[in-house]
Amino acid sequence: MKKIMIIAVSALALAGCGQVQPGHVGIRVNQYGSNAGVSNEALGVGTYFTPFGTSIYEYPVFTNTYTYTKSATEGQAVNEEFNFQDRNGLGLSADIAVSYSVNTQLAPKLFQKYRTDAAGIIAGPLRNTIRNALVNRAAAMGVEEIYGPRKQELLANVQSDVAAYFLPYGLNIEKLFWAGNVRVPEVVLAQINNKIANEQRALAAQAQVATIQAEAQQRIAAAEGEAKAIQLQGATLRANPEVLRLRAIEKWDGKLPQVTSGGTPFIQLKE
Repeated sequence: MKKIMIIAVSALALAGCGQVQPGHVGIRVNQYGSNAGVSNEALGVGTYFTPFGTSIYEYPVFTNTYTYTKSATEGQAVNEEFNFQDRNGLGLSADIAVSYSVNTQLAPKLFQKYRTDAAGIIAGPLRNTIRNALVNRAAAMGVEEIYGPRKQELLANVQSDVAAYFLPYGLNIEKLFWAGNVRVPEVVLAQINNKIANEQRALAAQAQVATIQAEAQQRIAAAEGEAKAIQLQGATLRANPEVLRLRAIEKWDGKLPQVTSGGTPFIQLKE
């Protein structure tokens, strides 16, 4: 009998305990009594007594990543893509991933604000805040900017807005990622691709023209240099006619010609 009572008491004690798992912070919530409400004290890893009407909620303090996607094989089995518009009202959509963690000291404040666990915050407040920031930021940009050179700038601005919003409540927004390409209507995408192709062809043509011009300038420079060299050489010979005779002597092999006009080459006799 005594053994049965010990087992019963032990089971009752265990039933009245809650745990905070490693990598998490706990928040104690009392439903009844003078201490009803959310405790301002964050709970570390361990086992805690939770009498009737008391619950412990957990938030992760390590980095977690969640992907809001159109695919049913990631995140929730529903379409969680973000829909937004460019400054001309063109409808766009995209999948976005978020890395987040919870500030241990501010965890009670986060629960007081939203009264839900981490999954509830991800599905509700966090997704709504990302969507609102994306809608507001994208409305100031054109589709070619969003799809092209300013794509990362857009997401960086959205991340900054979302992080600033949740910072006072202890939800750390560490990084936002595009989880794929921004989805653009097919007709618009074809126009963008054609424009990019035309721009690439124009750049290639400009490069070819520049190459031809450079080669022509090189030929002109070489011809001008050669003409100047010939001109300088002629002026030198005119100013020093003996140079020509000296060059001829340097090239002479020392043999006298068999038939001459009566003179001896390179030899002048003084009278």
